[in-house]
Amino acid sequence: MKAATVSQLKKELQHRNPEELLQLCLRLSKFKKENKELLTYLLFEADNEEGYIETVKAEVDDWFEQINTNSFFYVKKSVRKILRNLKKYIRYSGDKATEVELLLYFCQKLKAFRPSIRNNTTLTNLYERQVTFIHKKIDLLHEDLQYDYGMLIDELKQ
Repeated sequence: MKAATVSQLKKELQHRNPEELLQLCLRLSKFKKENKELLTYLLFEADNEEGYIETVKAEVDDWFEQINTNSFFYVKKSVRKILRNLKKYIRYSGDKATEVELLLYFCQKLKAFRPSIRNNTTLTNLYERQVTFIHKKIDLLHEDLQYDYGMLIDELKQ
């Protein structure tokens, strides 16, 4: 996700009422250097969560394509960076369904990654921790979503 320019943000903020501005600023104060990205999400992406998810998925695809596969050292470093950035984007949204969907996508990409992560204990453990974490998050969702995501998590566990 690319951050909007300061002038674009200013123009959008002028169209908001004081109560909305107050809530945006309070939420913004919880973050540090990611302020512009968070404000971009709140002003431009929050109304279209599906579009936001697709944008983040496209970025994850790009990040996985850029991984240096010469050694597992570089693979581990890159995968951790991808997960760190993904969790940052998840924090912006704050929606549990978005969190589950993006983490499921990350795990699917990691499972399909070549060279196989099964050849490295650290990557395998990272994958298993994420699958366990997703499973716990699925229990907090609506019953229909639990069923849909439950089927996807079962595929990952195989």
